[in-house]
Amino acid sequence: MMTKEIQDKKNKLLLKLNYLLCFVLVGALLLYWLKIPLFREEKALIVISVAATLTVFLGALRSIKEKRVSVDLLASIALVVSLVEKEWVSAIFINLMVASARTFSEYVKISSHSAINALLKLKPEMAKIKKDGRIERIPVKDVKIGDLVIVELGEKVPIDGVVEDGEAEIDQSSLAGESNPVQKGKGDQVLSFTTVISGNLIIRAEKVGGETMFEKIISLIGQSQQNKAPIYSLINKFANWYIILTILGALIVYLISKNITLVLGLLLISCADDIAVATPLALMSAITHSAKHGAIVKGGDFLEALAKVKIVVFDKTGTLTRGRLKIENIFSFFGDNREILKFAAIVSSFSNHPIAKTIVREAQKEKISIPTAESFEEYSARGMTAVFKNKTIVTGKLSFLEKMGVKITGQQITRINEEITGGHNVTLLGYDNELIGFIVLADEIRPEAKKTIQELKKLNIKKIAMLTGDNERVAQKTAALLEIDEFHANLLPEDKLAYLKKYLSKKYKVAMVGDGVNDAPVLALSDVGIAMGAIGSDAAIETADVAMMKDNISQIPELIKISRVAIGVIQENLVIWGIVNIIGFSLVFLHVLTPAGAAFYNFATDFIPILNSLRLFR
Repeated sequence: MMTKEIQDKKNKLLLKLNYLLCFVLVGALLLYWLKIPLFREEKALIVISVAATLTVFLGALRSIKEKRVSVDLLASIALVVSLVEKEWVSAIFINLMVASARTFSEYVKISSHSAINALLKLKPEMAKIKKDGRIERIPVKDVKIGDLVIVELGEKVPIDGVVEDGEAEIDQSSLAGESNPVQKGKGDQVLSFTTVISGNLIIRAEKVGGETMFEKIISLIGQSQQNKAPIYSLINKFANWYIILTILGALIVYLISKNITLVLGLLLISCADDIAVATPLALMSAITHSAKHGAIVKGGDFLEALAKVKIVVFDKTGTLTRGRLKIENIFSFFGDNREILKFAAIVSSFSNHPIAKTIVREAQKEKISIPTAESFEEYSARGMTAVFKNKTIVTGKLSFLEKMGVKITGQQITRINEEITGGHNVTLLGYDNELIGFIVLADEIRPEAKKTIQELKKLNIKKIAMLTGDNERVAQKTAALLEIDEFHANLLPEDKLAYLKKYLSKKYKVAMVGDGVNDAPVLALSDVGIAMGAIGSDAAIETADVAMMKDNISQIPELIKISRVAIGVIQENLVIWGIVNIIGFSLVFLHVLTPAGAAFYNFATDFIPILNSLRLFR
């Protein structure tokens, strides 16, 4: 049995035991107040309060052994004083407060695993593989890379792989948080634990077991619940000092007043761990809510950073635009346009760059045969070279071709600049040191991009910037259409890092939004790296602080709102806690509250910050 499953069972058992303890303690108080014979003389209260106190003492001893200060230690002191002073009702209330806090704490732990457990239920146990002309059913864990897996209508895909045969519509809601079906056919990538809703597929396994996208997402969700926000750590440190100062303060009050009843009242007001429960409850609810809608925040620290973001920097291609380039025109200086497309496809067939993929796709569409080059080399964000028939093909930007020794005339430059001035992307093609033509490409702006920028400005984001490797005119046209404050064009990956460093500040947080592949360095450098369309991208999953499963930037303003609300609730809880304690201490000093009254006051007010955090689950 898995360790996580054992832990889940342990948490559920502890939750049930705490429920039972709360029920017994509340029942004892009610029977006492109703003057039921068995409870009239307080004997039953004594037995129940002493028995319940043992669990608190065990918690206190555990914290002393671990060399840390805990509420159990403070509660133990209050319980000892209560028992010595025969304040049985106060002792019951203290135990009820501690038991209630533990109940909520276990509830938080169980709820934090609910997203993982819900996903784990999607895992199929068996898979059908095609081997030597036969179909075999084997456990999913036994599927190996290269196996041909058959997935039929209504079944879940058990592995990550590429479609070898068949066509189908796939429901990716288990990964992307939305149920819009995606059409898949030969050569398309299919991800594990998505569902075939029409058609049948034969898929060649590329990733199995823990390497699949599904397992990585589960791992991410688990990690997100472990990483604590700075505000959570700060509250824990404050709580530790508060407990120490409370114990010292109670000792000083006793030495001055010799009034043990007053000291007991102060201890009863102060021994609360409602903030310790309410804080992770607020963070967990926000992270869980985001995960259900396809945005995985890797921890409370990044959630808090999101709430403080004042600058958002976007990569252009694939983020503000669809990243699906299309060829608008092909221009040849010597001969046929099909020859230009053929030579461009020869060198592009080795690359995964969006422009290269577009060129190859267009050549295939035009039924142009693409011979294999003798060698290939790619220069990041500059261009590519290949040797074909002992001559060099060069493709890329103007500056790159000039650097590679390709001869370009003034008249050719004038023609190229006409396209660049029009805001187009131009890829030049050189062969045997001569410029033979160029290809004009365009990228479609995402329909939701402009609204997203407007929403971010409404959220008081101070600056929205765009970084791109595209030329100045293309960048300027995109920035003007989207009303972006600032843009920088013609950037290499190292240039993007340099510009991002200029935005980073101790005063506020900077979010970088990219596709998680070419933008991995800047995503890692930013305060909050947000990878778009992370589904299917290992680089995005590993590098980003926030992995957006949906390829939709309109989620970003909503994510910032969620983070701000969660941190706002935590801050509200601190204010509530402070006010409640000040009122409680004042009532004890004014002798308005007896020890029993102080215990009831503490128990009743404990629920205010917890209920305030619970409203986030809506």
